[in-house]
Amino acid sequence: MSEWLVLAIAVGATCLLVVVAVVLRQRRAGQDDDPSETPDVIEYMTMMIGVVYAIVLGLAIAGVWEARGAADEWVRQEAQALYEVGERAGVFPAETRDRIRADVHAYVAHTVDDEWDYMVEHGELTSEGDELLKQLRGVVLGQDPKTVREAQAYQGMIDQVATADEARVGRGDSAEPTMPPVVWIGLVAGAAVTVGMVFTLQIQRSGRELLLAGMFSALLAFLLFLVWYFDNPFAHGVGNSGEAFRALFPQAVSGG
Repeated sequence: MSEWLVLAIAVGATCLLVVVAVVLRQRRAGQDDDPSETPDVIEYMTMMIGVVYAIVLGLAIAGVWEARGAADEWVRQEAQALYEVGERAGVFPAETRDRIRADVHAYVAHTVDDEWDYMVEHGELTSEGDELLKQLRGVVLGQDPKTVREAQAYQGMIDQVATADEARVGRGDSAEPTMPPVVWIGLVAGAAVTVGMVFTLQIQRSGRELLLAGMFSALLAFLLFLVWYFDNPFAHGVGNSGEAFRALFPQAVSGG
C-alpha cells in the first residue's frame, strides 16, 4: 500500500470520526445544553494538554528526522569507502587490482540486490554480507606492497575498509525502527486525549466549528504519519534502492 494512500486514509478517517462524534454528541445533548457553562479550568487544561503534546510530538519528529539523516550518512560513507578501495587498488598489478575490485563489486551487488530487502524486512544485516566484507578485508590485508605508491595505497585501503565496516555496522543499527512501541502508545494516546479535550469544550455543529475540529484532527494525523514515515528510514525514504551504491558502482548492481 502506498504511503500517500495510508496518509489519505488516516486523515480522512480521522476527520470523519471527529465529525460523526460531534454530530452524535450534539444530538444527545438536547436543547438545554449551554456551551458557556464549560468551566474555565477545563479550558486551561485543554490548552496545557495541547502545549505538552505539541512539545512531545515535535521531539518525536525531530528524533526520527535525525535518525533518518544518520542512516543516510552511513550509507553514503559505506559506498564512498568501498569506491575508494577500488580506486586505490589501481596502483597494484592487474591481477591484484582486478581481484580487489571484483570483491568490492560482489559486496556491493549483494548489498543492493539482496541485503537491502532483507534489512528492511528483518531489521538486520545478512551473514553473507559479513562474509563478503571479511573476504575483501582479507584480500586487502594479504597484499605485500613493493613500491612506495603501493605502500601508500595499501594503508589507504586498510583505512577505507575499516571505514566501510564501521558504516556497515551503523547501517545495521539504523535498520530497526527508531521509536519503541511504548512511545507509539504514548503518541497515539496523547493525540486521542488532545482531540477528546476539544469535546469537553462543548463544540457545536456549526460549519466553522466542524471545519476547525476536522482540520485540527487532520493535522495531528498528518504529523503522526510523518513520525511513522521517518521511523523506518530504509523502508520509507533513505535510498531504498541504494542510490549511493548505484551512483558509484553502476556496473556492479542489477540493471547497471
